[in-house]
Amino acid sequence: MALGGGIAVILCVPPAVSVAADASADVLLSMGRPALASSTQSVAWLASSAVDRGVGTRWASGTGTGTEWLRIDLGAAQEVTRVRLHWATAYAKGYRVQFSDDGATWADAFTTATGNGGVDDLRNLRGHGRYLRVLATQRANPSGYSLWDVRAYGPGPAARFPESATDPGAGVPSVAGDLSGRAKKETALRLVASAENSTLNWRGEYGYLEDLGDGRGYTGGIIGFCSGTSDMLAMVTDYTRSRPANPLARYLPALRAVDGTDSHAGLDPGFPAAWRAAAKDSAFQKAQQDARDRMYFTPAVRLAEADGLRALGQFAYYDAAVMHGVSGLRAIRERAVRARKTPSQGGDEIAYLSAFLDSRDAEMRREAAHSDTTRVDTAQRVFLKGSNLDLVAPLSWSVYGDHYRIS
Repeated sequence: MALGGGIAVILCVPPAVSVAADASADVLLSMGRPALASSTQSVAWLASSAVDRGVGTRWASGTGTGTEWLRIDLGAAQEVTRVRLHWATAYAKGYRVQFSDDGATWADAFTTATGNGGVDDLRNLRGHGRYLRVLATQRANPSGYSLWDVRAYGPGPAARFPESATDPGAGVPSVAGDLSGRAKKETALRLVASAENSTLNWRGEYGYLEDLGDGRGYTGGIIGFCSGTSDMLAMVTDYTRSRPANPLARYLPALRAVDGTDSHAGLDPGFPAAWRAAAKDSAFQKAQQDARDRMYFTPAVRLAEADGLRALGQFAYYDAAVMHGVSGLRAIRERAVRARKTPSQGGDEIAYLSAFLDSRDAEMRREAAHSDTTRVDTAQRVFLKGSNLDLVAPLSWSVYGDHYRIS
């Protein structure tokens, strides 16, 4: 298949026909380069198999639903004018050929939703970057994705690598983990803290408490537990079970009475001081973390995993659950699904996440206190625009006029 850059039309060419015979003098840049993949089916189908010299070796992704990718390190920023993909039986109907300078933010050089397998010889591309990625977003069959070869060409010269850099044992990188991994979860918690507490140091917010005037009473702690929405009551109740003689125990009757309202009846004037005192107790800190995970993080991530979403989508669900509750998250998701299929339903992940964020924005605008949608528009959409589905650092974003970076 010979395709011009950016033209998503697939022309059939028998795989046995060599397309290298009429190639220009461009340098083969990808042979033997370090390669990583979002997943591998087994040690027999490693990412490195798509860039080796063997004719009978290939990369095969895992068989789960959702987006997968193969990434090649070209060693230095390169101009790439041609990419030749040789698909196995498990090919992608929808995929993107992308380039990046940092391995985090990606730019499309080619995209199609009508792939039909075989050999795709993509010419006249305008790719540039150190990293090349084939991002497969829609499956042709349930067995995942598989590539015999990925060949990238450009004017060169090809970058030199030390022998150790081409170790064919490279398998699944740590960057591909979902939010349940420790490092990715930490990233998610810092992202939420930037919106909830205007800081990346979420551990410094156990003692935070104020009334934001949003009809939810007092908002406090690492995730914005509210006296008017039951989660603060549930968290303080759990804390009291583990530490009966705590500074907040005396306020449990008042928390039960104001639940569902914005009232401070029975809480003022001593509750804020008691909250700050409790914040120094490790049992109170653990109660906040446990409640956060039980009420918001775990249900949101499990729902996102069932929808076939990678780390960015899991974070988008979690952030929605924090603001709207898990029931609100499900309502936002239901509206998005009516517009676009989830990856587990065979949909394109980037298109679905765009629809989800549209639905989230619409929900936020219904509430006067949450009508500022920058935590979506200048954060999550920025990552989505750069196809950073795995929330790979460096991450740069803005929330409510403040700028943040994780490097």
